[in-house]
Amino acid sequence: MADGPADGRTGRVLAVDWGSKRFGVALSDPGRLIAQPLTTLTRREGQRPPIAALLDLIRTHGVTELVVGLPLSPEGEEGAAARAVRTFGDALAARASLPVTFWDERLSTSLALRSARAAGVKDRDSRARIDQMAAVAILQHFLDALRARDAAGAEAQGHRGTE
Repeated sequence: MADGPADGRTGRVLAVDWGSKRFGVALSDPGRLIAQPLTTLTRREGQRPPIAALLDLIRTHGVTELVVGLPLSPEGEEGAAARAVRTFGDALAARASLPVTFWDERLSTSLALRSARAAGVKDRDSRARIDQMAAVAILQHFLDALRARDAAGAEAQGHRGTE
C-alpha cells in the first residue's frame, strides 16, 4: 500500500459543508484515509463566514488542502448558492495559502440525516452534528475518489511496464 496519493499530495485535508447559518467541518487523518467530524461553526444572519475560525483550525491541525462542498442543483448546475460557496472557498484558500477543491455535495446532507436517524438522533436536536456529518460525507467521498484515481493510475502504469 502506498504511503500517500500518487500525485504527491500529503497531509490533512479539511472539508467544509457551507451553510447560511452553520458550517460543518471535517478533518482527514494525515494519511488521507478517513474523514472525521471536527466541529460546527456558526454565524449570525447577515455576518461574514467564519474564515478566522477556520484559519485557526487549519493552523492547529496542520492542514495542507481544503475541500468545500459545492451545492449543485439536482441537474448538476450551479446557482446563487454555488457562486457564494465559490467566493467563500476562494477567499479561504487565499487567506490560508492552500489549494481548494470544490466537491459536489448533493447527497451529503441526506446521507448525514439517514446516519443520524439510524443512530436514533432527532433532527431538531442535532443540527450541528448533522452539519459535521455532512462535511464528513463530502470529505470521505473526496478521499475515496483520490484513492480510486491513484489506484487506476498505478494499474495503468503497471500495464504499460509489461508491454
